[in-house]
Amino acid sequence: MTLHTNRCNISQTTGRFGSLPSRDRQGAVAAAFASVLLICIIPASAQPSPDLREILTRLDRLEKDNRSLTEEVRALRKELADLHEPHAGAASDGEAVAEDRVAVEQSRVEELAQTKVESSQRFPIRITGMALFNAYVNGRHNNQSVNPTIASFANGDATGGGSLRQSTLGLLFNGPLTVGGAKVSGSVYMDFFGGSAASLNNEVRLRTAEINLDWTNTSVMFGQAKPIISPRDPDSLAQVGVSPLTGAGNLWLWQPQVRIEQRMKLGGNTGLTAQAGVFQTGVLSTTPDPSGYVPPTDGGRPEYSRPGVEGRLELWRRWGESGRIEIAGGIHVNRNHVGSFSLPTNVYSVDWFYRPVSRLEFSGMFFHGRNVATLGALRQGFTMLSNGRVIPVRSSGGWAQMRVPITTRLAFNIYGGQQDDRNSDLVYTNISKNQAYFGNVMYRLAPNVIVSLEGGQVRTTFKQIGSRLNDHYDLAIAYLF
Repeated sequence: MTLHTNRCNISQTTGRFGSLPSRDRQGAVAAAFASVLLICIIPASAQPSPDLREILTRLDRLEKDNRSLTEEVRALRKELADLHEPHAGAASDGEAVAEDRVAVEQSRVEELAQTKVESSQRFPIRITGMALFNAYVNGRHNNQSVNPTIASFANGDATGGGSLRQSTLGLLFNGPLTVGGAKVSGSVYMDFFGGSAASLNNEVRLRTAEINLDWTNTSVMFGQAKPIISPRDPDSLAQVGVSPLTGAGNLWLWQPQVRIEQRMKLGGNTGLTAQAGVFQTGVLSTTPDPSGYVPPTDGGRPEYSRPGVEGRLELWRRWGESGRIEIAGGIHVNRNHVGSFSLPTNVYSVDWFYRPVSRLEFSGMFFHGRNVATLGALRQGFTMLSNGRVIPVRSSGGWAQMRVPITTRLAFNIYGGQQDDRNSDLVYTNISKNQAYFGNVMYRLAPNVIVSLEGGQVRTTFKQIGSRLNDHYDLAIAYLF
């Protein structure tokens, strides 16, 4: 009997499992290797035994399982590749959306370039301001004024009504760099508080105007604004035609002036701001505040105004996200003339702002001096005595406010002030003291729409006569633009 041995190629058999995962591939290779060894040592002409048939059957089943496993692995790889394709598509979609947004923004920029307001020198100009409606009620000592700053000596009828004459209109502009690298900017603000309270007799009036040259730490301003020593105002939408607390501690008169400002850092969170300037003082005959006017005595002479010199030094410090304190001292000096008399004006001031936390603010000022009427105080800066002499009236006064911003929409403001003139410098019926106290609540119906409800009282004391009271209530709706 001749025995024929089988040619066995183990490498070809095991090569079928190269595409399987390593753990499954090792098991399959081991089983196949054992089966091949059995086949190789059995003669070809011998009849296979039942055990050998079972081994061959298992080997065929294993090969089928291996082919199925291979197909499943390929299918999984295909599904994994398909999973990455949607992300690539999403990224493409995002890029397309971004490109569309850029195109829209570019279109808007081109539209604004066609419709923007531009000066004759091709500098851009922005329009700002507010349309302000006031509905008000006054007491009997209202001095025939919509916004009385003093309580009149004689009483009359209580008044009420509505007005839009406190609406404001402003123009803001920015220019190019000038010599020395200064940035040019400016503003002009107007209102309709001129004329009378009659609805068809409201006249446009210049409020403030500025031309600014700004360097990194230095600024120069030419314009019309509040006195340098009195830069702050209480928050009110009821008193806009003249500043709140006019004649009751707030030196407000907008006058032509030139000022220079120097800013100095004393570390990362502390600094100094120094200001100095020349200020055109106001006089009795040119004051646009008839409510504060007190007629001069018989034989009174007009006061001729001359420019004054002002200075202010402020120290500020900040901490945390919202904490800040500012405190400043100021001085104003000038001399006016009444006939042949030289009338000195010397005013010293302190003003402040303090925000210990984000929901609480304090601000105000205090002043003391002579003839403070030239800065927008009570209209009795000097007194003419019976012997013909003219003396300046010495005054002290100031105001303070507490502001409580509950939310970004809702805020409460409580403020008050007074001016106290020395009685020995006054004559009969002059105002010896004028006080005012107000409170308001402001709510933003929208980012540019504010509604305010305010109420308060003015208390005026006349020398040798007594006090008069006037209540004032106001509902204001402002549309900011």
